[in-house]
Amino acid sequence: MNKNYYAVLMAGGVGSRFWPVSTTANPKQFHDMLGTGKTLIQKTFDRLNRFIPTENILILTNERYNDLVLEQLPQVTQEQVVLEPAMRNTAPCILYAALKIQKMNPNAVMIVAPSDHWIEDEDAFENDVTACFDKCEKEEVLCTLGIQPTFPNTGFGYIEFEKGSREKLKKVAQFREKPDYETAKEFLAQGNFLWNAGIFMWGVNTIVKAFKAYQPQQFQLFEGGISCYNTPEEHGFIQENYAKAENISIDYAILERSNAIYTLPATFDWNDLGTWGALYDKLDKDNRDNAVVNASTFLENASGNMIRSPKGKIVVVDGLEDYIIVDKEEVLLIYPKSKQQDIKNVLGQVKDRFGDQYA
Repeated sequence: MNKNYYAVLMAGGVGSRFWPVSTTANPKQFHDMLGTGKTLIQKTFDRLNRFIPTENILILTNERYNDLVLEQLPQVTQEQVVLEPAMRNTAPCILYAALKIQKMNPNAVMIVAPSDHWIEDEDAFENDVTACFDKCEKEEVLCTLGIQPTFPNTGFGYIEFEKGSREKLKKVAQFREKPDYETAKEFLAQGNFLWNAGIFMWGVNTIVKAFKAYQPQQFQLFEGGISCYNTPEEHGFIQENYAKAENISIDYAILERSNAIYTLPATFDWNDLGTWGALYDKLDKDNRDNAVVNASTFLENASGNMIRSPKGKIVVVDGLEDYIIVDKEEVLLIYPKSKQQDIKNVLGQVKDRFGDQYA
């Protein structure tokens, strides 16, 4: 394996639209959402570990998930788990991880990847990432993988690339916010728009230089800890300083400001598994289009449902169509698939009425 290849696995999110399985104490990346025998973070780690050395994969997560990470990824050391003591969006944690990697290996190229996506064709994923790595080793550019849109999705940001290029990697014209439905249809009709999957590649020196140029205060804050990084003093510095960082995404902080960004239209199948409906789309269905995880079911006049329960539990359903049915310990969710985006709001109301222990 190439010793200059590094990965930062982003594993700090809560995934509240997957409630009640995904909770603040145990988010979706630590669950076997598809019933494969491996959790999402384990699947993502294995996918990266095909071409990135085990010791070069950092897990970036919130302090509260440290034990979960070490339990589910026994092959990593505590030093590979980069802990955020406060929630400050993606830019501060990426800069922090990049400075750690730069100190380890100034020749590093790195991928930043979410821990909760579903990718089936792992050979294609490896080929796409290493193609971006090759460009990042030769040029001072920032690369992202874009997903070819299959319908006018209003839940994703979009990447607009320059038309006319015959190169595999396309120069990015601009990043576009989540559109309304009519705008999303226009994007697809133009043919030079991709979904933004939040998968980024760059040389470690390039991204550090970009922070220095576009986020000088943020850079100055974290630069103050360079002597501490990868030493026992790192924890104290981060505890004292991390919460001072601006709460800003990598998209706003760097990507929308840089004019040296390229996107590679991904050649692999991808799903961000952001909602129960997205999970339903990935699962095998019975002859009535019901998708089942773990449960043993007895179904009458039931179709189009997403059903999940503890392993071996018998679930009897009669007369429901296009519902999400999720049974987890003290919570049973029976909710229309058409309203899946509202589950995050329902969770807030449940917390208000019954207490934070259910969140």
